[in-house]
Amino acid sequence: MMLMEDTKILDLSQYVLGHYATQIMAEQGAEIIKIEQPPRPGLSGMRTSYEREFINNSNKVSLGLNLKTSEGREIFYRLTETAVVVFEGFRPGVVKRLGIDYETLRKLNPTIVYASLSGYGQNGAYRDLVGHDINYVAVSGILSMLPGMPPLNLLADIAGGSLFSVIGILMALLSRERTGVGQYVDIAMLDGVISMASWFTRITEQEIAEYNGTPYCNMYKTKDNKYITIGCIEPHFWENLCRAVNREDLIPYQLDESRRDEIIGILQDIFRTRTRYEWFDYLIDKDLCVAPVLTPNEMFSNKHVISRGMAIDVENSALGRDKQTGPALKFSNANPQTWQPAPRRGENTNDILTGLNYTTEEIERLHQIGAVS
Repeated sequence: MMLMEDTKILDLSQYVLGHYATQIMAEQGAEIIKIEQPPRPGLSGMRTSYEREFINNSNKVSLGLNLKTSEGREIFYRLTETAVVVFEGFRPGVVKRLGIDYETLRKLNPTIVYASLSGYGQNGAYRDLVGHDINYVAVSGILSMLPGMPPLNLLADIAGGSLFSVIGILMALLSRERTGVGQYVDIAMLDGVISMASWFTRITEQEIAEYNGTPYCNMYKTKDNKYITIGCIEPHFWENLCRAVNREDLIPYQLDESRRDEIIGILQDIFRTRTRYEWFDYLIDKDLCVAPVLTPNEMFSNKHVISRGMAIDVENSALGRDKQTGPALKFSNANPQTWQPAPRRGENTNDILTGLNYTTEEIERLHQIGAVS
């Protein structure tokens, strides 16, 4: 059994944050139809390569569809009649201009769950302001707490956008199951980041300065020029660390700001005496918070990651044998979807149209006029 079987989702998203959201649901059996629109002129250099795309688009099918044509919209309307979810990531107002907004589609399917993912949301002073991860993180207050640039686009795009999209869609589906009524879900990446930062909203600048770069929560370079992380925030973990490295004299000074740099220097000199895994193997049974810093490639070879099913071997006709991340969610009474490679743009167009009862001649005409690809 798969938890989201018989859940047809029309995915209009164009970037990784939307692709990752629907990938999570595809792993649990949802039928994801990627609506691939014609490439925008001038953006060819920005398009993600298939080698990257396939990571978050496995177990999906692709329909090349030009929604600016009446014929393309008619195809989308037909799909909506049997869909459970429509998920889009355009700027606010775009779906209204295309004629595929929630108010239009709910007339075709009153139980549809329609989710819109945007940077600042569908209303508010910044509604029409363009942005990227760093901008949303800046407004949320999180950027001021980080010692440097935010980590890639993980905070706003992935956590604030992708994950909150999945949460919102699943909540709306639960409500639909109980009431028989669909609804509109407005997801803003900024809102998601602000929500995640709720625990820190009362933190002071002094507290931020004290937390960043402390001896007990830091990253130390090792003999092989790799890194190991120490997260001994609780006093008993700090004590265990000091004992493990034969520096019990440092125990009283965990929170001593006047000796912070000195103690960091002492620990750095100590960690330089062994390699990353020599330290990890030595400290792993000392009851303290320690972990090696791995690159993404090293992560795939990590024995714990493998044992959790998070590193899987996949066979792709276009790329050959490769590694891919496995499903993060594990259930006692459900199995994830069997892995299928991501489709090329429009790879499944003809099959989908055939399933909508278009004839071979009609399909050929739709290709000729540029309604599908």
